[in-house]
Amino acid sequence: MKIDEFPLEMQPYLIPSPGGKYAYQCINCNATYGIENLLYICPECKSVLMIKDEAWERLRALPGRFWRKIFDYRSMLTVPAMKGIYRYHELIGSVIPLDAIIYLGEGHTPVVAANDKLARWAGIPFYFKNDGQNPSASFKDRGMASAFSYLNYLIRNQGLADVLAICASTGDTSAAAALYASYLATGVKSAVLLPHGKVTTQQLGQPLGSGAKVIEVPGVFDDCMKIVEYLSENFAVALMNSKNAWRILGQESYSYEIAQTFDFDVGDLVVVVPIGNAGNITAVLQGFLKLHDLGIITTPPMILGVQSEHANPVYLYYLEPAVARRRFRPVNVQASVAQAAMIGNPVSMPRVVRLVEQYRELSGADAVQVVEVKEQEIMDAMLTANRNGHIACTQGGESLAGIRRAVQEKRVPENRVAILDATAHALKFAAFQEKYFADRFEPEFEVVPKPELRNAPHLIVPPQEVPRPAQGKPLDAEALGRFVEYTAGEIAKMLELKRR
Repeated sequence: MKIDEFPLEMQPYLIPSPGGKYAYQCINCNATYGIENLLYICPECKSVLMIKDEAWERLRALPGRFWRKIFDYRSMLTVPAMKGIYRYHELIGSVIPLDAIIYLGEGHTPVVAANDKLARWAGIPFYFKNDGQNPSASFKDRGMASAFSYLNYLIRNQGLADVLAICASTGDTSAAAALYASYLATGVKSAVLLPHGKVTTQQLGQPLGSGAKVIEVPGVFDDCMKIVEYLSENFAVALMNSKNAWRILGQESYSYEIAQTFDFDVGDLVVVVPIGNAGNITAVLQGFLKLHDLGIITTPPMILGVQSEHANPVYLYYLEPAVARRRFRPVNVQASVAQAAMIGNPVSMPRVVRLVEQYRELSGADAVQVVEVKEQEIMDAMLTANRNGHIACTQGGESLAGIRRAVQEKRVPENRVAILDATAHALKFAAFQEKYFADRFEPEFEVVPKPELRNAPHLIVPPQEVPRPAQGKPLDAEALGRFVEYTAGEIAKMLELKRR
């Protein structure tokens, strides 16, 4: 739809110009710093940073209902830069001009309702938001679109050259970072650190295919993260993990899309997210707080974070009901099928603590909760979901297991509807499905396949007297007829078909 076809009162607001006054703000000491250079931790107290728009008040000049109209009308634009997460330009990157935005098709992923059978199994009506339908097949593209758009903006304005974008990853981050770096091509290279033997074949193949330098490191993700943190503090690199505050900013789009999908009426929703490095739940909390502050939504949804008992530092932190006695302690992770969440020392934990406090002050003590689930529950939930028309990854299974557990424990008010984050595409984690079907899980996963959820192909082997086709050796008509008749008969018996 062309701009002159929109209502006159909306036309000036649909194509945004750069604006705002962005700064890094320390989550601990509140010091602020300019965004002219890439910065990942506070130079004073070494804590993590958030992005703050110091001109935020200007956005309050428009009422919430008008912002809703802006975002709804923008959904009809054909401008590439506005088709992705930057539909919400004023909220996630208003200093970046549209011609610097990197858009690869990320954002606005489908929200798919569970059928009645699956909803009954979960104990609540719910939807999966399929973030596996992003370009690199995971939610990480939201943050990368933001981080690389800002990097592109810096390159253009400061003449940066030979930039190395680097990240630690359990798989999805590396795929996204390598993809977006390869699109920029000129002046940007990418390197990713992966824990050796802890990434699926599919996930390993993605950064290799995008041309990244892939470096495998002994240990787990937390060990890789320590290495890239050291590199970012001592060498000229662009860190692309969620320690990069621009990543968090882009991932806020997840909240904005949910709000828009439900006509900005989200007070009866429960938004369920798996917790890994804690960047995603940070962004979800921040996104809904921003929408409420501008009057775009009137009541924020409940937020439910989920962790496996094999990687549960955030769950353990919130087990202590008394705020003054809470102490964060990293954990040594065990093997988990939810690989993207297999993190024992999430870098965004300080952000989570601050934002959960703000969210609970606004919406009540139960507005943000964290539940723990078993590895068995994660796999069973993923397979059950996908048996009912979804394409959930293991983290999607973790979300489903989490909401089911929360409903059973009566932690979710009645008449709520849940939105579950399937963070990646099921095909990325096909190796775990294969292990389940073949009963080949290593003991440390603590997963025992349930017979009703296992599946395997059935090979039909005709007896010697029945002709068999082979590549390059087609059967004649009579022999082919005998082969078809025999094979069809065996299939009919297997499927218990009745003759007409």
